[in-house]
Amino acid sequence: MAYLLDMNVFLSAKNLHFGMDFCPAFWDWVLESYKAGRVFSIDKVADEIEAGDDELSEWSKALPKGFYLEASEQTVPALGALSRWVTGRSYTPAAINTFLGVADYYLVAHALAGGHVVVTHEVPADTINRVKIPNACLGVGVRCVSPFEMLRRERARFVLGHPG
Repeated sequence: MAYLLDMNVFLSAKNLHFGMDFCPAFWDWVLESYKAGRVFSIDKVADEIEAGDDELSEWSKALPKGFYLEASEQTVPALGALSRWVTGRSYTPAAINTFLGVADYYLVAHALAGGHVVVTHEVPADTINRVKIPNACLGVGVRCVSPFEMLRRERARFVLGHPG
């Protein structure tokens, strides 16, 4: 079991909680956790990150190739199962079309196919106008946690060192 990070985890970390300029330990932890086989994301998230022209996109481009998982033969049935779940609910056609066209759809399907845990800042919501990641995860039996829950479960520690 590994964690798959949503786009909003990277953006919120960069812009709010773990700025690259004042908390490099978070970014180091992500890379070390990838090397240990515990943290990944997907290629569709990479595309969204790397479309930006900032320090996050530069960091992302420097990651090892395997950090962003690509769709495989195992992902295809999961995409179908998730699509059936979404279209079988009361979501508006616009909500369904939007979900099926963005990285969220692929993120949940990758997690379903690989038995992974999705990590996102999104919270479940009963709305017909947007398919939320936690709702989709619940619908297809995928575990979903917040980034802070992941960090606690993994016992991440960002401790200040003592100079010299």
